[in-house]
Amino acid sequence: MYLSKLHPFSGVLIAALMSIGQVANAEPVDINQADAPRLAENIVGVGPVLAGAIVSYRIENGAFQSIEALLEVPGIGPKVLENNEEMLLVDGKAYQN
Repeated sequence: MYLSKLHPFSGVLIAALMSIGQVANAEPVDINQADAPRLAENIVGVGPVLAGAIVSYRIENGAFQSIEALLEVPGIGPKVLENNEEMLLVDGKAYQN
């Protein structure tokens, strides 16, 4: 009953606040070593399904040679790389633009 009286944009506000929390708690993640839960927790814009796709791609195709290689994973676009460039590692090495 109370929820029906919330402002129509409250869902957007809640989502924004949740993403801020995700960014605040994120830590650098090595895309060749992290499991799906760690990827989902530390890469902004990547949830459990997409994190699973990253791990599956890595298993099927071998280790990522660069951060840009993530673009080969269906569902990963340039925005994910842009939003996470300081958080992504490949074999311990940071993203280099």
